[in-house]
Amino acid sequence: MQERCLKITESSKFLLEKRLLTSIASARESLKDLVGGTQKLIGVGSGSSKSELAAVAESQDELPVRRMSDSLSELIIPLSDIAARQKYLNPSLKGIRFGRILEDLDTFAVFIGYKHTTVDRSKKAAISIVTALVDRIEKQTEIVPDIDVRMMGNVTWAGRSSMEVTMKLQQEVNSVMQTILTAKFLMVARNPATKKAAVVCALKPQTPEEEKIFQLGEANKVVRQDEAKRNLLKTHPSEAEREIIHQKFLQTLDPNFQTFRQRVKPENSVWMEDTILKNLHICFPESRNLYNKIFGGYLMRKAYELAWANAALFCSSRNFNVIIVDDIAFLKSVEIRSLLLMSSQVVYTQDTNLQIHVHAEVLDPDDGSRSTSNNFHFTFRCHEPTIPSVMPKTYAEYMLYLDGKRHFES
Repeated sequence: MQERCLKITESSKFLLEKRLLTSIASARESLKDLVGGTQKLIGVGSGSSKSELAAVAESQDELPVRRMSDSLSELIIPLSDIAARQKYLNPSLKGIRFGRILEDLDTFAVFIGYKHTTVDRSKKAAISIVTALVDRIEKQTEIVPDIDVRMMGNVTWAGRSSMEVTMKLQQEVNSVMQTILTAKFLMVARNPATKKAAVVCALKPQTPEEEKIFQLGEANKVVRQDEAKRNLLKTHPSEAEREIIHQKFLQTLDPNFQTFRQRVKPENSVWMEDTILKNLHICFPESRNLYNKIFGGYLMRKAYELAWANAALFCSSRNFNVIIVDDIAFLKSVEIRSLLLMSSQVVYTQDTNLQIHVHAEVLDPDDGSRSTSNNFHFTFRCHEPTIPSVMPKTYAEYMLYLDGKRHFES
């Protein structure tokens, strides 16, 4: 009898529990109910009155201290439902649109952020929780298109106005729960009235294991600060990186000419300038988030789909998959009616791996101004025997090459 009880697997437990779990679509609707004055729809109503809003705390001392378990959340992406599955299927109908998963992860991270920060659930949330950075997404296996996905996550580190949200996605395959991917997002709180940072509840680990998780979040913060100092837009490359640049440059010199001006493309390589692929989006209200800006998940999906198309053209194949998404910085919110130009480029290759950088900028047709909203970094692995190597030609391209190399090796 005891042996039979031990055979109750994690997947069996999931089957019993998933009826009680909320879908990601329902979570989006609950967020609309939770968000107060900032949720005013265009042309509809006047938003929440001040009496309906929770007070904005001035310091963390005014807020309760949270445990990691307080924000622990589980949701379902109901791929077993035929109607819900339609928007997730990729063109081959045999796989899932990973861009949709990025959208769901962004929604889930906001959902967890509000669960950590909401004190009075009888009132509308007075602060805004937005994604500042997608620190890292690691995909371990492909997603089965007709099996429900279980999303789990919680706040694993919190500062004064920022939170690290750690998430993982699982599916039951052959009666075994498998982890599909893990993700870490950095969320920040804002006061909608002042547009300044708002304080969030402090986080206190309860066990030695939670203490290790919290310290890892603290270490991640230090790593981000160190990487910001090493940004190639601010500092010069290291000595080792300068040597790489010089060696790459020498590979492009024509041995028949004693000049630096005559450049040749090495065998089985592509000039970096020839790997650019762009598109432009008009930002309509249907793509807005809770705060009437363009939804960050939408931006990630569009950037990923452009990077995917670029990877397909570069590899001359569809036989590849994304393995890492990292360091997606949300530098500036994108307004409705903006013209959003996305430019993708293969910036680094190693064996059959390629690093693609997508730069997003907002164009203003009224005054001709341009400003960067996002930088996206995607690592793809091609399953063809070989792919060409990418070759920089200008100094700016060499910097992109080194930046791509850093992201690939991170």
